[in-house]
Amino acid sequence: MSQEHMSLPKRRGRPPSQMARARVLKAAHDILTEDGFGRLTVEAVAAKSGVGKPTIYRQWANASELAMAALMSGDTGAFDEGGTNLRSALTAQMRSLIQAFATTRGRQIAMTLAAADPDSEFTKAFRNQVILSSREAGRALLLEAAARGEIMLPQDVDVLLDMIYGPVFYRLLVGHRPLDASFADNIVAIALEVVASS
Repeated sequence: MSQEHMSLPKRRGRPPSQMARARVLKAAHDILTEDGFGRLTVEAVAAKSGVGKPTIYRQWANASELAMAALMSGDTGAFDEGGTNLRSALTAQMRSLIQAFATTRGRQIAMTLAAADPDSEFTKAFRNQVILSSREAGRALLLEAAARGEIMLPQDVDVLLDMIYGPVFYRLLVGHRPLDASFADNIVAIALEVVASS
């Protein structure tokens, strides 16, 4: 079992319906956009969405995790995980990830993250809801492409995932160069040269 799978928090009880999840994420995104991260609480989201707090807590451990999930789902379109080829699917995912942090709220969250304690709930939420979830989605895309014979995976897939996602979070936190679509395209192009099947 990978370290990422071991690190992701496990939830108890029956999973909430997709409709309830969508209502919660929309309410959280609206609060995040209109009032900012500081006003986003589980109580506020429950009141706005009409979904009970126990249902929300079965999916997200705290308001920080919910804020990260809302950021990732609210400002981006769903990328095509079943794309016809790895380049298009992975590029779509990378562009969506970058787009989320190009928003005003995304930049504010990045600034808060840079000053946060590494062991804080906020930092853990970023790791679980953004970094690890993005890596697991990327892992699935790579494994599917390898099964199609599109690429040759290295022995250590985690190193490849670090090479793909590390630059995004480095630029996000350091801020020395822009996060834009061309950056996403270049990351994917360079990474795929490493695993080209021929």
